[in-house]
Amino acid sequence: MLKLLLKPFSFLSLPSIHHLGTILGCLLFWLMPESKKRIRDHLLQSKLVEDDANLIHTIKRNMQENTKALLESFALWQKKEHEVLDWVKECKGWPEVEAALAKNKGIIFLTPHLGCFEICSLYYGKHHPVTVLFRPPKQAWLESFINDGRSKGHVKLAPANLHGVRSLMQALKKGEAIGILPDQIPASGEGEWADFFGKPAYTMTLASKLANKTGAAIIMAFGERLENGEGYIVHFNQLPDDSIATPTLLNQVIEAQVKQKPEQYLWQYPRYKVRRHSVKNETASTDSD
Repeated sequence: MLKLLLKPFSFLSLPSIHHLGTILGCLLFWLMPESKKRIRDHLLQSKLVEDDANLIHTIKRNMQENTKALLESFALWQKKEHEVLDWVKECKGWPEVEAALAKNKGIIFLTPHLGCFEICSLYYGKHHPVTVLFRPPKQAWLESFINDGRSKGHVKLAPANLHGVRSLMQALKKGEAIGILPDQIPASGEGEWADFFGKPAYTMTLASKLANKTGAAIIMAFGERLENGEGYIVHFNQLPDDSIATPTLLNQVIEAQVKQKPEQYLWQYPRYKVRRHSVKNETASTDSD
């Protein structure tokens, strides 16, 4: 039933999808006050918006970009690989990727919730194997639909559990690449508190541990969404070896990435939520589930 309802997105052009996202984003701006408040609070915390007039504009723009991200995912999961990759208009940093692969120590791609993060693994997976860590949706009936949509080309998925972590390690030992959403809230006991835009956020330690154990190259990946549905620019930027040695350093490189296109970041994501049973910092927020 879900595939039937979302099937129309497989026929829409990217400009049509993004135009629809702009319209729906405007509606959600007025119909979802709780989401708007969370975005507002997180933007103010980031100090990336200086005045009230610009804040309102940025919140509305962000809700439009978030809606585009959702709708384009419905299309990406259903369209054929070559149709999706035709939307990529430029790739920056590919020579760094090839140079890192040549060292045969593997690559850790860090892809925050910025722009079209789905496009990065698909673009790389056209050329080389990549194992992407994912958290299965709470609705079990959604899992097969999303998994099938993401597993294009040489992309393999690894669930966010012990088995999945082993798959990541095996891929790195073979000199292959892995993909991680570094700003995703880890399960309790799998993170540490570290400042994110000046406020404690429960931050994963997995990326740092994998980098320290394997010596893999660390590359930030960002699928920049162009205006008017014109497509995407995929950015690959290699970081120094010790750049994510701690959760604090990891958050700093994520912040630097977000500052490139703050209107395309998923500010609605409850980044400061306290995981049940996690060690709670006294100053940490308690965003609701």
